[in-house]
Amino acid sequence: MAGGVQLQLLIGPVPIPAPQEVVEALTSVKVEAGAGETQAGFELTFDLPARSPLRTLFLLTGGGSLPLMRVVLVVQIGGHAEPVIDGVTTNVETQPGEGGVSKLVVKGKDMSALMDIIELTGLPYPAMPPAVRVLLVLAKYAAFGVIPMVIPSIVEDLPIPVQRIPQQRGSDYAYVKTLAQQCGYVFYLEPGPAPATSKAYWGPEIRVGEPQPALSVNMDALTNVEQLNFNFDKESKTMPIVFFQEPISKAPIGIPIPDISPLNPPLGLVPPLPPQIKSLDNTAQMSPLSALMTGLAYAGQHSDSVFGNGRLDVARYGRLLKSRQLVGVRGAGLPFDGLYFVKSVTHDIKRGEYKQSFTLARNGLVSTFPTVPV
Repeated sequence: MAGGVQLQLLIGPVPIPAPQEVVEALTSVKVEAGAGETQAGFELTFDLPARSPLRTLFLLTGGGSLPLMRVVLVVQIGGHAEPVIDGVTTNVETQPGEGGVSKLVVKGKDMSALMDIIELTGLPYPAMPPAVRVLLVLAKYAAFGVIPMVIPSIVEDLPIPVQRIPQQRGSDYAYVKTLAQQCGYVFYLEPGPAPATSKAYWGPEIRVGEPQPALSVNMDALTNVEQLNFNFDKESKTMPIVFFQEPISKAPIGIPIPDISPLNPPLGLVPPLPPQIKSLDNTAQMSPLSALMTGLAYAGQHSDSVFGNGRLDVARYGRLLKSRQLVGVRGAGLPFDGLYFVKSVTHDIKRGEYKQSFTLARNGLVSTFPTVPV
């Protein structure tokens, strides 16, 4: 790899280092990691000569001989090893190539793919708040190295069994995602800290913490990104209004919900006025706690108005840019400089080349911080 970046591939029902023949046949890797909207995924492309041992891999994974083929990718940069994906294969296909060498393309998703296989509709969870239900669901996958990190909601709606008993709808993954949306939370699996382990995070989208080194543009020798573009879209910001029912007169009372919380402070000094106001009429039939949770969830999902997208070379940046964390931007001008939340990152790896595409987001123009770490 370029710039001292090395890639290690582990495969198998129990991940072990791939044979040398398999590593030498690997031509490109693509890994997508977001902030919880969708599952992380990967795509491995191999050269497939006529007598390649990869044909056996194709028979085992694509033919269904093995019920589980796990893939772990570890990147070593600057003497530090870091997993970038821990998942399972979901699709294996061959493609025609040149000179009698075809291509073997292995696609897969992170370990949440195992949670999305069997539907368990109707499974009851009596007297359990959402956080406890999520912990019970994730406990099934501890044998696969899934480590739960569950943060209880700010307001817990504890169901009373004589009134209602929550029941699961759909697969484990669909149900956990639904609970996250109802609480204004996110759910995703992050590889690490060790290979063949994953952290299952269910909690608020945290936009605080130590920022990553700044992305620099238009700064001559200090520029460390290949391209970086910004878009200010004030139409994407929406303020929700939830309704509570007055107990005596039964009249609905509307209350606007702001998009600011201790874990989601404003990164932009000049946020746009919400051009749209959304009335969440269905909250009038909910309990006050459930209505508040629904409003907070909607406000958090419709708070960003400044978006950026770009591409960088890992060797020049000097480290991996991580999604779901803060990063600084400098050189883009006063309206767009400052801190951003990294919404998604795509790793594109080839021999001698390691590029990352990324998307950024924050709530407004002009940074709330005068400087960013470089």
